[in-house]
Order: sequence, then C-alpha cells, then structure tokens
Amino acid sequence: MSSKPRRMFGTSEMASCMKVMRVLQSYLDGEIDDVTARRVRNHLEACRRCGLEAATYREIKASLARKAGGRPDPDAVERLLLFGASLGQEPPDGHG
Repeated sequence: MSSKPRRMFGTSEMASCMKVMRVLQSYLDGEIDDVTARRVRNHLEACRRCGLEAATYREIKASLARKAGGRPDPDAVERLLLFGASLGQEPPDGHG
C-alpha cells in the first residue's frame, strides 16, 4: 500500500456508482485523497445502494477484526479485497 493518497475522480462533484465501487475499499481504508474521499462520502450519503454496500464492507471488516483479536486474517482480507474489486466490474456477457 502506498503512503501517498490516490486521486480517483475527475472534476465532477458527484461520482457515479461504478466509480465509487472501484474505490470503495480504498476509501474505507483511508487510502484516497481528500477531494476523492469527499466525493465518495457525498455519493454514499445520496445513493442508498452504495451507502448500504459501504455499510456492509464496514461490518465485514469489523467482524474480521473482532474474530482475529484486532488483526484480521491476511487471507480473508485478500479475499474480501478481490470480492470488492469484482463488484465494480461489468459481467463478461455485458449485462448488468
């Protein structure tokens, strides 16, 4: 993980659901720049679907931390990251 926050969006204030899903895990981990974080936060407040997705991720992360005594299992974290990344991708058949 880089120590420099990443900037993910262009100039539009409200990010699309697809853009938010691509950076949601980084946002929750505090790994994006302040401007992008503000845009994601605004989107999560306005979009019920994405807000629920973020809440789910937060609960999964908290549950993993509780189960591992504060330190989540690295394999479980990797699987969660891969799952999160897959949510922002188009299905192979182009439907979705």
